Amino acid sequence: MSGTSLDGIDLACCTFKKNSETWEYQLLAKEFIPYNRFWKSRLSNAENSTALDLALIDIEFGEYLGSVCKLFIENNKLKPDLIASHGHTIFHQPEKKLTLQIGNGAIISAISELPTITNFRNLDIMHGGQGAPLVPIGDHFLFSNYDFCLNLGGFANISFIQNQERIAFDICGANIVLNYLCNFLDLEFDDEGKIARENIVDKQLLSILNQIDFYKNLGPKSLGKEWILQNIFPILDNSTISVKEKIATYTEHIAIQISQSILSAKIESPRLLSTGGGAFNAYLMERIYKLTNIKAEKASSDLILFKEAIVFGFLGVLRWLGEVNCLKSVTGADINVSGGVIYLPR
Repeated sequence: MSGTSLDGIDLACCTFKKNSETWEYQLLAKEFIPYNRFWKSRLSNAENSTALDLALIDIEFGEYLGSVCKLFIENNKLKPDLIASHGHTIFHQPEKKLTLQIGNGAIISAISELPTITNFRNLDIMHGGQGAPLVPIGDHFLFSNYDFCLNLGGFANISFIQNQERIAFDICGANIVLNYLCNFLDLEFDDEGKIARENIVDKQLLSILNQIDFYKNLGPKSLGKEWILQNIFPILDNSTISVKEKIATYTEHIAIQISQSILSAKIESPRLLSTGGGAFNAYLMERIYKLTNIKAEKASSDLILFKEAIVFGFLGVLRWLGEVNCLKSVTGADINVSGGVIYLPR
């Protein structure tokens, strides 16, 4: 799994077992591999590449992922049945039937000598869906004891049951924006939200952010990096307040948008599972709990860090079995689909 926050690659080796209508998982091994400067630069600028360069990056990144997976398998003495790779999203414009996750699956399969499943989003989009979020199928079968599953990665998205259906949607930009602002301070991220905690929220900027049209759309809806480039960065760049005040203000913006999404579901005394790197932002989590009046509940570090990787492994298993792994109630597609392209090593 490679997320839009561009911190690195999450690898997880899991077993999955079906009991009647429920599924169980076990995390056997996990590893986080941070991106070096080369890959951060290569991936962060990929959307500006020529068609030829982008095709080459897809191959190079596939070779890198294949090598990383092979080494992970060897070092942990694993014997996996298949690899499920989300890849790294470069474009996501479902209204144009466009989504692109690079990291060539054929190369991963050839290097690892294992069946490899990639391109999980495309089939759903061709059926009129958003192709995102995909993790809610895991929320539904693996984490159903929680009322809300909140992911705080590059983007914030949420999943819950409403009118007996699983629904989910992207809420707003999260770490992709906070990390962008922190880079102006020569920092990778706002550690535990300390900068946001110690600085003043600018009410004018907060009001402008909260009035963005996307938030009025009830969904299904999803976001991509290009939406951030067009709608968020210009607002922040045009503001004359300090970078630290921008961090404080945008953190409050995230908390407000997430809280409004939770409160709109009108679930009494809900349990909230928060995962993704943003779950370690103590101040952001405090603000969410305060605005929603939800009792704080701490997930394990493994679950916070590797939930998406675990669930994409689950998506791979469902695709291998030919079972539904993408829900129309989540994406807005006309049918449920079993998405993903399977590459066999021989």
